[in-house]
Amino acid sequence: MRGTERRGRTTGVGLRLQNFHITFFAIVLGMAGFSLAVQKLAGGGIGLVPKLAGAATILVGFTVVLFAAIGVIYAAKAARYPAAVADEMRHPVKISFFPLVAKILLVLSVIFLDRSMAVSRGLWMAGTALQLMASLLIISSWMHHARYAIEHVTPAWFIPIVGALIVPIAGVAHGFVEISWFFFAIGLIFWGVLFTVLMYRLVFHPPIPSRLLPTLFILFAPPAIGFISYAKLVGLTDAAGPDAFARILYYFSLFVLALVLLRARVFARIRFALSWWAYSFPLAAHALATILMLHLTHVFGYRVLALVEVAILTALIAGLIVLTVRSVLRSEICVAE
Repeated sequence: MRGTERRGRTTGVGLRLQNFHITFFAIVLGMAGFSLAVQKLAGGGIGLVPKLAGAATILVGFTVVLFAAIGVIYAAKAARYPAAVADEMRHPVKISFFPLVAKILLVLSVIFLDRSMAVSRGLWMAGTALQLMASLLIISSWMHHARYAIEHVTPAWFIPIVGALIVPIAGVAHGFVEISWFFFAIGLIFWGVLFTVLMYRLVFHPPIPSRLLPTLFILFAPPAIGFISYAKLVGLTDAAGPDAFARILYYFSLFVLALVLLRARVFARIRFALSWWAYSFPLAAHALATILMLHLTHVFGYRVLALVEVAILTALIAGLIVLTVRSVLRSEICVAE
C-alpha cells in the first residue's frame, strides 16, 4: 500500500486526490442548507415565494448528486491513500469536519419530510447513527488525548455538536421523540461548554488563523438550530407562539450573527479557501430560524428579515460556487498545505 501511495504522488492526479480534504463536504452541507431554506420559503406552511418550489426541487437534486460525487472521490482517496485520511483524523482541527457527512444526511432527512417520508426516515436513521458514532469518538478524543492545545480550538469544534441539534427536527416527525431529546440534550450542553472555551480562547489567546476566520460564522448556528429543534420537541404552534426559552435561543443567535457581521471587512480581505463555505450553512440555519419565527408570530418584521437573509444567502452561494470553480480550474484547491 505504501508503494501505491508513493507512486500516486508522482502524478498530478494522484497528488490532487491525496489532497482532497474532508472539508469538501462543507460545500455539500452549504448547498443542503440553501436548498432547505429555498424549499421553506416556497412552502413550509407560509409560502412567502411559492414560485420557488421548482427551483427548490432542482437545488435538492443538485445537492444529492454533489454529495454522491464528493463521497465517491473521498472514498477513492480513502482506498488509495489511507494514511492521508488517517492524518486528517488525527489533525486537531480537521477531525471536527468528519461529522459533516452525518449533518448532510440529517439535513437531507429534513428536506425529504415534504417529499418522501420513507426516504427521510432512512436518511435520518443513517445520519443519527453516524452522528452518535462521531460524537462519541471526537468528544472522547478531546477528553483523553494530550495533543490538543487551546490554540487548536476554533468554531469548527462546534460541527460535531451542531449535528446533535439537527437530529430532533426530523426525528420528532418520525416518532423518535425520546431519541430526539437525547441528542438535543447532548448538543445543548456541549454547545454551552464549547462556547465558553472558545470565548476564552478568542479573548486571551492569539487570533484564529485567517484562513479559519470564516468558521466564526458557525458560532450562531447552534442556537439557531437549537431553536428549531426545541420548537419541534415541545410542539410550538402559531396559536401559542414561541415560549421564553425559544425566544432566548433565537435572539441570542441573532445577536451573535450581528456580532460576527461587524467583522465583514476582515472576512472580505481573506484569501479564498474552502473554509469560506463555512459562511453558508450557518446563514441558511438562521434564515430557517427566522422563517420559523415568522410562522410562530406572524410579525411582519420577520417576513422582511427572512427574505433579506435568503437573498443574501443566494448571493453568497452564487459567489462561492464561482470562486470554487475558478480555484479548481486554476489548480489552487487540492494542493499540499
